[in-house]
Amino acid sequence: MGCLGEDGGEARLMSSERERALVVLSGGQDSTTCLYWAIDRFGRESVDTLTFDYGQRHRIELDCAAKVAEIAGVSNARLPIDTFGRLGGDALTDPDVGVLPGADADTGLPNTFVPGRNLIFLTFAAAWAWQRGISHLVTGVAQTDYSGYPDCREASIAALQRALRLGMESGVEIHTPLMHLSKKETVELARDLGALPAMAETHTCYNGERPPCGVCPACELRARGFAEAGIADPLDASS
Repeated sequence: MGCLGEDGGEARLMSSERERALVVLSGGQDSTTCLYWAIDRFGRESVDTLTFDYGQRHRIELDCAAKVAEIAGVSNARLPIDTFGRLGGDALTDPDVGVLPGADADTGLPNTFVPGRNLIFLTFAAAWAWQRGISHLVTGVAQTDYSGYPDCREASIAALQRALRLGMESGVEIHTPLMHLSKKETVELARDLGALPAMAETHTCYNGERPPCGVCPACELRARGFAEAGIADPLDASS
């Protein structure tokens, strides 16, 4: 998704053409990479970030998002939405549910899946952006390494963008820079964009541990990406 140049690549906006962008910043590896992508594309002065306090068990995410935004030199707002915590039933919001390997036999989804999370985040982000005259949303969802989450797929995001445009009479555009990248390619992009120093303040671990547990699916996926890219994870050095 996003604007395509004549060569098929992402068209970079000239300084006189820059518009404002809002990055959904979770404090994790992918959203941090997307933040630096947005800074490169739109200019630091044109980028804001929004973090959701959605009742996640691992509150460290909120602190990490604020630190990453500070390092990047952009603003960070926090929006509370406690609905997911009230729904429960998943390992990221329900203290009675532990992270399990593999997918559920009935749903085919991992128990870290929070139903509708990305769709709701982006809807709130679009509303926030609409009030502030921001037309670009940036999110770190990825179809290639999407951990089995259906709301990370390109078709899901395209359908949501259409619904938001119709429902808000808006020209909002959702950018997904990592959509077709592997974790290795995402790490390489972070390096090229100068995002690695901020990676030391990110949080990925599904078990909420720092230093990271190293054994949950999120830790394993992150470690494999850095290993395949031949780049040391700054988080390991800071732990």
